[in-house]
Amino acid sequence: MEVAGGPRAPEPGEIRALKQCLLSRNQSREQYGVAASSLEELRNKACDILAIDKSLAPVTLVLAEDGTIVDDEDYFLCLPANTKFVALAGNEKWAYNNSDGGTAWIAQESSDRDETDSGPGSKWKNVARQLKEDLSSIILLSEEDLQMLIDVPCSELAVELCQSCVAVQGLQNMLQEVLDQREEARQSKQLLELYLQALEKEGCVLSKQQESRASYGDERDAVDSGIRESASAIALSRQVLIALKEKPAPELSLSNQDLELVAKEDPKALAVALNWDIRKTETVQQTCGQELSLRLQQIQSLHSLRSLSARKNSLPGEAQNPKRAKRDLT
Repeated sequence: MEVAGGPRAPEPGEIRALKQCLLSRNQSREQYGVAASSLEELRNKACDILAIDKSLAPVTLVLAEDGTIVDDEDYFLCLPANTKFVALAGNEKWAYNNSDGGTAWIAQESSDRDETDSGPGSKWKNVARQLKEDLSSIILLSEEDLQMLIDVPCSELAVELCQSCVAVQGLQNMLQEVLDQREEARQSKQLLELYLQALEKEGCVLSKQQESRASYGDERDAVDSGIRESASAIALSRQVLIALKEKPAPELSLSNQDLELVAKEDPKALAVALNWDIRKTETVQQTCGQELSLRLQQIQSLHSLRSLSARKNSLPGEAQNPKRAKRDLT
């Protein structure tokens, strides 16, 4: 059965599959089996079979299990066969009736089959029968049910669904796609939550830094108040200290002058200012020195290329100048 993307009434001449349903009145033990291809058709049959006065319209159909109002055509198509509906007329309110468990299922052909299907190993068969009756019920299956049908051998599931192995393999692939989409949605939600937590944490850090600036207006103060006095003894600016302490690769965000200052700074004083151990401080200083050397090499290479290019461009001009050539000969 094909389910459209949005609620719509059946077009004239369109043939739609009939869905088996059970109808009853509120607080009544009598129920009637009907077949309807749409929600409107089921509502009309409820008025006729249950002898509901037309003057009490509109008639509302609810699930006997929990009183859920069924007023959407797509939702009606997704419900399994033999779902029990209670028809409410006028201002009637749904009342729970414990004489029925709500959604009813087709009775099995024999009591032996009932006992067999009640075992834990045959749970997938019940889910397969539900899928066989209404393919659109895939959207109502839990992830556990989806995985269970995917893990069932293709040949066994084909026998249960009365389909070929090729068709069942395609069905299992579709079930896997549905399962993957749900997993992707879950991971996306988790990533979004982590991102929001990181933003909140960053906001707290910035707030603390602003409070620290307000309390310690001197630009020579350190990143926190615990190392302020020790940091004032070194030549590095507060911005450089923050970059060293917070950036994952501080050498890439510092200028050549700052790299030179970091590399030449006393390791012990810098370690105290950053509240680091001496080994970590020396490693960062060495990295900054290497970055500075690399930049200087690149600058020298660039100057050499420019000089070589300038000499090549000047040679043709000198050969074409007769006065210059004559002066060189004398």
